[in-house]
Amino acid sequence: MRGSAHRTEEIEEFMRTVSPSLLRAALLVCGDHHLAEDLVQTTLGKVFVSWRRVRKADHPPAYVRAMLMRTYLSYVRLHRTYEKPMGELPEQVSGTRDPTLRLTLVDALAQLPPQDRAVVVLRYWEDRSVAQTAAELGLSQGNVRIRSMRALKILRNALAGQHDILTGK
Repeated sequence: MRGSAHRTEEIEEFMRTVSPSLLRAALLVCGDHHLAEDLVQTTLGKVFVSWRRVRKADHPPAYVRAMLMRTYLSYVRLHRTYEKPMGELPEQVSGTRDPTLRLTLVDALAQLPPQDRAVVVLRYWEDRSVAQTAAELGLSQGNVRIRSMRALKILRNALAGQHDILTGK
């Protein structure tokens, strides 16, 4: 019984440590706070079930982030047609940062296909290398580069008329 309690404490500590970054990444890829929380909870459930595998990974937080991205992509495949309310501000305003800039960027990200969005979030928001992004999403490095170029072109076009918001002028 003592070993089981220690295992549970170890898992709980790991989950407390990775949860904030998982929630940020989930929120960026899906754009919906409630769905992001659901994705994180689903991922943490998977972590609990496969703890031995997670623990033995070279970099457990990266392994769990990859689980999150796969959970998100699986969700998108299963729910291709879903309703998404628009025109409402998020429930919580983020500190002193400019909410207009954040909403503009999130709206632009929402125009990307799900897998391209995941690539952009991992590569540029989470500052992952091409190799790390490829490994986390189960793609080739060439595919990550192509998706990055295509997604950045779409983002540039989407943000073209937003110069004053982006520069703060």
